Amino acid sequence: MTQIEDTKLYREIHEQPEVIRRLINDQGDVISTLAESINTRGIKHIFIAARGTSDNAGRYAKYLMGAHNRLVISLATPSLFTIYKRPPDLTDSLVLGISQSGKSPDIVSVLTEGQKQGALTAAITNVPDSDLGKAAQLVIDLQAGEEVSLAATKTYTAQLICLALLSTKLNPNNGNIQALAQLPDQIAAVFDYESNIVDLAERYRYMSHCAVIGRGYNYASAFEFSLKMKELTYTIAEPYSSADFLHGPVALVDRGFPTFVIAPEGEMTPKMESLIEKVLQRDAEVIIFSDQADLLRLSSLKVQLPAGIPEWLSPISTIIPAQMFAMYLAHTRGYDVDNPRGLRKITETW
Repeated sequence: MTQIEDTKLYREIHEQPEVIRRLINDQGDVISTLAESINTRGIKHIFIAARGTSDNAGRYAKYLMGAHNRLVISLATPSLFTIYKRPPDLTDSLVLGISQSGKSPDIVSVLTEGQKQGALTAAITNVPDSDLGKAAQLVIDLQAGEEVSLAATKTYTAQLICLALLSTKLNPNNGNIQALAQLPDQIAAVFDYESNIVDLAERYRYMSHCAVIGRGYNYASAFEFSLKMKELTYTIAEPYSSADFLHGPVALVDRGFPTFVIAPEGEMTPKMESLIEKVLQRDAEVIIFSDQADLLRLSSLKVQLPAGIPEWLSPISTIIPAQMFAMYLAHTRGYDVDNPRGLRKITETW
């Protein structure tokens, strides 16, 4: 079996601090131009078209730009454009396409319709000259380098960074600018705990199903972690917010049920602590991803997160160890982490 360090996925996961550093340093001008256009036109609504991993970046934007910029963020339903041919009114909106490859026709169709309706259009993509890039008035280049492994990793965190930069440019705050500048060095500390993640993956070699729970900014992380486990390990991994989980799905939980809880420090701490306690009362196995000592003490199964990262940026630091867990679990099971079965790097849907 191939050594994990020799895989493309391993290398791309470990490239992320440098990709993020480069993006923060190099894409400020184009993102400032987009922010200026949004403010000049008085836009209050951003309509995001994306699929798969990129859709999870859109989930992050809903919390980030709702909380920091008081914008209304909607996620597109592309079939209204391609199949039903009844698109919504996009007047006075920013229509934002997010796609690693920029090739999926349904996402491109949303931006094309936005152009027809006179909306401001922009794209976040790793391929600026793609069909999506050509359909947009402004293009933000992820600059992640070629992502060869089928599972998206560095392009996802790059998308989050682009959104964080846009939010900061829309409403400049010295504290937020400083937090972004410090982030590449802070997230590099994730790899200090890699051996612990290897041990956890070995423990769950035979896991067939689990729940993944996050809330607020990390609602997106729950979905993305779940997707990585499905793609790479073929595990039935169901994502929930802590609130939704208690509205019914908690009935799934019994002795030994694996429940992954993403709970970095922030305003959601009390809610996540309450959720953990409730699940532990059902004798579940709770695996906690956190930087908070009080939460980590609640379970012997844990992943230490780097300290000092504000909650609004924590989805970047939480998803990298989640990516590593999925990678090591797949490798432990003898799967090809670079080529999951039945998948292609570029998926074109209508």
